[in-house]
Amino acid sequence: MSQGGAAVRGTAKPQDQGWAWIVLLAAVLLQGLTLGFPCCIGVFFKDLQHEFQASNSQTSWFPSIMVAMLHGGGPLCSVLVKRFGCRFVVMLGGLLSGLGMVSSSFCKSISQLYLTAGLITGLGSCFSFQAGVTVLGYYFVRWQTLANAVASTGVSLGFTLWPLLSQYLLDEMGWRNTFLIFGGILLNCCVCGAVMRPVQLASGSVPQPAKPEEEPGSRAEEAQLFNGASPYHPTLQQHSRRTKCFQMLQKYLAFDIFCQNKGYQIYTIGVTWMMMGFALPHIYLVPYAIHSGVEEHKAALLISIIGFINIFIRPLTGLLSGHRVFTGRRIYLFSLAALLCGLSNFICVISAEFSVLILYCIILSIAMSGVGALIFQVLMDVVGVDRFSSALGLFTVLESITILIGPPLTGLLVDITDDFHYVFYNSSFFLISAALFMGPSFCALEKKNKLREASKPRMDNPSRYQYSETSAEPKAESQSPPAVEYITSI
Repeated sequence: MSQGGAAVRGTAKPQDQGWAWIVLLAAVLLQGLTLGFPCCIGVFFKDLQHEFQASNSQTSWFPSIMVAMLHGGGPLCSVLVKRFGCRFVVMLGGLLSGLGMVSSSFCKSISQLYLTAGLITGLGSCFSFQAGVTVLGYYFVRWQTLANAVASTGVSLGFTLWPLLSQYLLDEMGWRNTFLIFGGILLNCCVCGAVMRPVQLASGSVPQPAKPEEEPGSRAEEAQLFNGASPYHPTLQQHSRRTKCFQMLQKYLAFDIFCQNKGYQIYTIGVTWMMMGFALPHIYLVPYAIHSGVEEHKAALLISIIGFINIFIRPLTGLLSGHRVFTGRRIYLFSLAALLCGLSNFICVISAEFSVLILYCIILSIAMSGVGALIFQVLMDVVGVDRFSSALGLFTVLESITILIGPPLTGLLVDITDDFHYVFYNSSFFLISAALFMGPSFCALEKKNKLREASKPRMDNPSRYQYSETSAEPKAESQSPPAVEYITSI
């Protein structure tokens, strides 16, 4: 059954009021439990190295796999949401996350952690988070923007609380018992999913869910190609399977947008390259501080400082970027935020004193807030609302690949040189180069488009998406709640 079908089952529930706010509270908790969780892994970095006699590179594979699955599992989550509904997928994700961390407490090697905490917990967190975001589209219409903004504060709360809880439990019980407790905590995602009961939308407010998509004239073409053949003819069945496979890839991994829209090409390549260095401070900041002589409690506090500042700065950044002055210019704000992220890393290279690291966390948090608040808004500006979900599929899959390989490669460099400064050199290199690539490239593309428009007769309604090389045709389902939309956050 499609999500559209699942959404209309059950008793009628008014939107934007009543139970919708309970669902929003559950979404806040989900984002804190899932997106905020990987930030605490750095607290266990040294203990895991000592337990398994693992190098920096080997140990960093575990959080890298977790974060990569959290970002890259979007297309699979979207398929499951469409088939089984948001409530089921959120609860399935909670079960997987809890199972992964409970299993991790019994691991005998670092490679087993890759499977349990990395793959299983990461995929479960992806399911819970992204299905939890999707369900807000059914419970909120008028206040949907506000609901998404409030839900995103859960990420900052998770960043603030997870490291402090991790350090306390690690000191009291050791990492194995802590992972066991984490498994129980992550099972609360199932409780959050349980309150997300299906919604019956108001009659006539949303079109009926469409039947499985078919290419125009596909039946006529098949009739011509296989005239007189039985519908169960092997050749016809094989052709039908290929068509469905192509349609599925087109829906969730829209390669046509990447080939035709130069703005999407630039942005996808730039963000994918940026992600090679974006996650490095989150993983290595605590080990670097401890290695430099900072007490473990103070080192864990550094990540909490980043999360606490994010609680206040990210909503302000979102409100500022939404002002009409920045319409069509948000890509430049995004590039500026990425540039500031890269430049801030040089503070850690100058000194590892605790007071200096606090200054670093403040500046990094402000810059991160800009990246996190703008990354998907810029993507929507580039491709348009109607193709956003399809464009997001390829976008998240590609960025998850670089998130996966970035930390281990940097860890290998640290193992070879025995110098943690290379973490911040690498992060700065990828962030600054990505910012310098995206900003000027979009500026050149905008000038090119203006020259092209000037050479053509003026249109009555020019496109509002300045960076879109080709405009996508609006679809009827774009007015309905995002049944298969999947969103990641940073």
